[in-house]
Amino acid sequence: MEYTVFGAVGSGSVPIEATLTLIGIPYELVEAVTWVDETARSRVEAVNPLRQVPALAFPSGEIMTESAAILIHLADRYPQARLAPQIGDARRAQYLRWMAYVSSAIYSLFWIKGDPMRIAADKKDAPRVIDRVHDRIAECWRNMDQQIDPGRYILGDELSVLDLYVTVISRFGPWRTRFYKTAPKMAEIVRRVDADPRLRDFWARRFPFKPGWEN
Repeated sequence: MEYTVFGAVGSGSVPIEATLTLIGIPYELVEAVTWVDETARSRVEAVNPLRQVPALAFPSGEIMTESAAILIHLADRYPQARLAPQIGDARRAQYLRWMAYVSSAIYSLFWIKGDPMRIAADKKDAPRVIDRVHDRIAECWRNMDQQIDPGRYILGDELSVLDLYVTVISRFGPWRTRFYKTAPKMAEIVRRVDADPRLRDFWARRFPFKPGWEN
């Protein structure tokens, strides 16, 4: 029996898929580009009434949504992979803090960017809404960067699911070039995760580095 990931190329399911890859757990992938495809939204609705990815189906049939929660669960469920500070570790509080922060302060804003008319009163306001969303995301990255004291990775010298999460989400708008400028400490870290040889084939399949991807 194996996990089933409901996700899409270049989406919030990618850090979850990367985590399963590093742990060495086989999983079935149900590709569902929900933001452009009504059929995909209908396919996901059975596991997530919000009709969004990611969602994770356990071998038992239990369903879990919310990317940060899934990542925390997997890292705790498989401690041998050393992808998170465990309970009792002095780094645990900051780990949980920043996992929640990336999810709530940054990732959640892409719901607006995906369709500015969710909050805009007029279509002509959509570009300005997106610009302001990008400004807010950049400011949130800056705030995080200023408060961390990283080693080779955000929490020290070991890769964690937090690094995978930041690496993927920082590739969404306003994209990496701006991220590098606003979050210089994490810039070096995400480049290191991009280049991790254990994930080379995975990135090529699930979030390829196409020409101009950083802009």
